[in-house]
Amino acid sequence: MGEITLEIDGTEVKVEEEITILEAAKNVGIDIPTLCYHPALSPFGACRLCSVEITSRGRSKIVTSCNYPVEEGLVVNTKSPAVIETRKLISEFLLARCPNVKLIQDLAREYGVEKPRFKSGREDEKCILCGLCARICEERMAKSVINFVGRGVDRRVETPFQQTYDVDLDVCMACGACVTVCPTGAIKLEDITSKKPIPILSEFDMGLKSRAPVYIPFPQAVPNVPVIDREKCIHFTTGKCKICQEFCKPKAIDFEQEDEIIEVEVGAIVIATGYDIFDPSLISQYGYRRFDNVITSFEFERLVSSTGPTEGNIVLKDGSTPQSVAIIHCVGSRDEKYHEYCSRVCCMHSLKHAHQIKAKTGAEVYQMYIDMRCFGKGYEEFYKRVSDEGVNFIRGKVAKVTDIALSEEEKGKLIVICEDTLLGSMIRVPVDMVILSVAMESRADADEVARLFSLERSADGFLLERHHKIDPVGTMVDGIYVAGCCQGPKDIPDTVSQAIGAAAKVLALITRDKMEVEAAVVDG
Repeated sequence: MGEITLEIDGTEVKVEEEITILEAAKNVGIDIPTLCYHPALSPFGACRLCSVEITSRGRSKIVTSCNYPVEEGLVVNTKSPAVIETRKLISEFLLARCPNVKLIQDLAREYGVEKPRFKSGREDEKCILCGLCARICEERMAKSVINFVGRGVDRRVETPFQQTYDVDLDVCMACGACVTVCPTGAIKLEDITSKKPIPILSEFDMGLKSRAPVYIPFPQAVPNVPVIDREKCIHFTTGKCKICQEFCKPKAIDFEQEDEIIEVEVGAIVIATGYDIFDPSLISQYGYRRFDNVITSFEFERLVSSTGPTEGNIVLKDGSTPQSVAIIHCVGSRDEKYHEYCSRVCCMHSLKHAHQIKAKTGAEVYQMYIDMRCFGKGYEEFYKRVSDEGVNFIRGKVAKVTDIALSEEEKGKLIVICEDTLLGSMIRVPVDMVILSVAMESRADADEVARLFSLERSADGFLLERHHKIDPVGTMVDGIYVAGCCQGPKDIPDTVSQAIGAAAKVLALITRDKMEVEAAVVDG
């Protein structure tokens, strides 16, 4: 594509062919007002605010810059008296149509119009008939749910083929694209469809906030590049859109890419597949997913993080700050109905959460525990520090979390009903938030991984090491090692230590000139 030379507001500029005057002006930092233009959509020239004066072959005229192509030697004036007068008249018409839209009021005021001379439209009118909603629905979403109907003064935006309350006949995706591009806020999704938008919940943020179809899975992801969710991306579901590809300057987006299976020959394998989180909704009496402010310890971890959905602010579902919080230990752990083993990390991260709540909100914190197992370096000291901060420790198993109040003090609260074994009685603790310290459990695909690598699993479902004392990273298969929580619940220091041990084992193996293997003996 070649270049052409034109003049804009007295400045000679070189631009690519086949672009419009509006695009050329934006490229050199000259602002031209417009309400109906969007770079991802075809130009429409509906609002006419982008009018400019051009001179070509000795003749001058007013044109809309959003759909007028550049020409060699063209002279463009974006602020001539004729242009200003045209925009002033247009803004007056828009103000007469939409007298109570702030965007229009500010625009008209910029051109010296405080009150239109023409008869005003409806006081609640917001639509300026820019057509952005209709164009994005047709051109990018491939649905054409919304469009213009009528002529002249009766022209309006409607959903001509959408007058149905039958969800099965409703072709609208409830994507909200029309709402997003509307410059005046005239579009309300509930006026278009009976469907409700379904947010794409962020897996990394434990479903506490939504994410886009194009996203980076988590900070420090390897590789740290965006991915496209094929099941949610409009292009993969309708064959249209491609906005991200068109506006990606490095041209990094390739919709034709396919998943690849790559075979690599290696001398050793380290299995570090991690763990799953116990689903506390299985313990129905704790109210998880029934009560808004009953959350898991992992959800709280994201809530309190500065990169989390609330930027580190500890808040309830309604946005208010909790005044009291209960932390329930061993949810799914040390329980014959679920997992008999101790998850090892729960006591310490519960203490950490109590410390964070105290530091950030000053709320009253209650810890309901069976035993405090603070086994690591500095752990017991941290336990004492948190205790000195005023955290309440209640030794006993929680029976139930309910919202049924028996006193004035309990109204509007979550009530934790538990046994205090030190007092020898049942107690009721009213709080604003409940945090469930959930168990770590083996991955759902642990059996498949074990069969793939000919490994064994222990009774708790985790991968079995060669020997829990003298070879905690080895397996019964030479050259295959385990590291981290795939072998059993452990905290970060222990995981790092085991990973270093596995790496050392691999180095020791692959640097050998020769390797001895056990003889295979077949009887009979």
